[in-house]
Formats: sequence, C-alpha cells, structure tokens
Amino acid sequence: MTLLAVVELGRGPVPADAPILHPDDEGVLRARAVFETVRVYGGRPFRLEGHLDRFAGSAARVGLPPPERDAFTAAAAEVVAAAGAPDAVLRLLWTAGREGLYRPVGLALVSSLPPDLDELHARGLRLATVPWTPGALAGAKSTSYAANLAARDVAVRRDADDALLVAADGTVLEAPTANVWWREDDRLLTPTLELPILAGVTRAALFELAPAAGYALEEGSFPLERLLAAGEVFLSSSIREVMPVVAVDGRPVGSGVPGPAAAALQRALREAAGTL
Repeated sequence: MTLLAVVELGRGPVPADAPILHPDDEGVLRARAVFETVRVYGGRPFRLEGHLDRFAGSAARVGLPPPERDAFTAAAAEVVAAAGAPDAVLRLLWTAGREGLYRPVGLALVSSLPPDLDELHARGLRLATVPWTPGALAGAKSTSYAANLAARDVAVRRDADDALLVAADGTVLEAPTANVWWREDDRLLTPTLELPILAGVTRAALFELAPAAGYALEEGSFPLERLLAAGEVFLSSSIREVMPVVAVDGRPVGSGVPGPAAAALQRALREAAGTL
C-alpha cells in the first residue's frame, strides 16, 4: 500500500511525506488515538456514516473528545479527490495531540489498495488459531493494535496468512483486523457483539445482504470445534471485503477451496457499493 494523499483538519492538504505528528503526541507516546479504515469505491467512501459513528464511540472509550464529524466528512471528500484514485483505502485518525496540551489532531489519509487482494480472494486464506485474552479496549478502534499484529506474526510463523483469535475457553472471537463467519448448510454463524470483538461496518452490511442471498443468520458464543466442522469459513473487513478461508491450523475447511457463501456475499457487497 502506498500513501497517496493527506489532509489535516484545520490545515488542509499536506504533502504525503511531510512530518505532521510531534514526537510527544500522545498517539505516538501512549497510543492514545483512534482510527477508522474505509473502503473507497468509485471515489465514494463506503458507509462513511457507520464508520464515523464507530469513530466517535472509540474516541469516547479512550477519553478523547468527539471527532469533529462535519470536519472529517469534508476532509474525507477532499483527500479522496486529491488522491485521484477511485478505488482506494481511506483512513481517519484522531489523536490526543501533544503531551500536556491536549489539542487533538485529525488526519484523513488515502492509500492504494493492497496489490494481492485479487490473488487472496481467488485462493483463500490459511488461518492459524492463536490464544487470545482481550484487553480493556477490545471492540474499540484504537491505535493500540500491537497485540493484534503480534498475533498475526505468530500465525505467519506457522505458515498461515492470518490469525484466528480464540478465547481461553475455546470460544471463537475474531481475526486481528476482521470479523469471522462460517456456514452450516444455508445458515451463517458469527460471534455475537456481546463478546469482546469489533463491531465491523462490513459485518453490519453483510447482516443486511445475507438474507437476500439465501442465508439465515445466527449470532452467538461458539466453540472452535463448531467452526472447524463448518462447510465454509470467511472473514469480513473494509479492505479485504468478504475473504474466503480455506484452511485452519493446516486442516482444510470444507472442500478446501473458497465456498459459495463468500462468493455470493462478495458480489452482493460490490453491488451495494455500486461497482457491479
């Protein structure tokens, strides 16, 4: 991914390689900052309002003032136009600002899409289960993502593409940056938001789209064994959209190839985004 454009609230566009945050910004020193990642289709951020709602909720969780909604909406439009890339990744960042001053800094950034997305959709992901103890900020999009990325590193060292986070009692939670789903016949299961997981914006979109695609939905607290016995597993996130999973801990999922529900929901998501 390549950074294409940056807009700072109150300042406007800045060069992509220009220094913006001070070394004593609390987002740098203590990860006291929140962010959102939004997929851009045809120059339009997808479900920006839902992302802004979650953005405000995350800010409250880490003790930041509410992000300036109108200002971020305007900055999002400005930075997407400046980037000149109709299909891209938009990120919003709200940090506490310099230590002792507490003047928050807001940024909107646009980057190119990861170059391997189409390849991964075609072959599917391999996951490795990683034991997980959620922290106090579980479910918030704060920049305290070091533990999530460390879990992914553990999975990669086990020859997987990503991690499947599992609680101490064997309950399936999520992936480090995505929600997890699986299919039992014509029913789709996903962990409930009563668990310490992220309320994904793409997850919410799939709840709207799945019934029309012929799938019933069930949320709950499910053991890993239930997922491992499923006919199909997939992840959902803003950047990777609906991403098939073909193996967990080296064991094939279903037939070991991307399944029909992931394909149907990927098409439905693209239709909802206006790209099909």
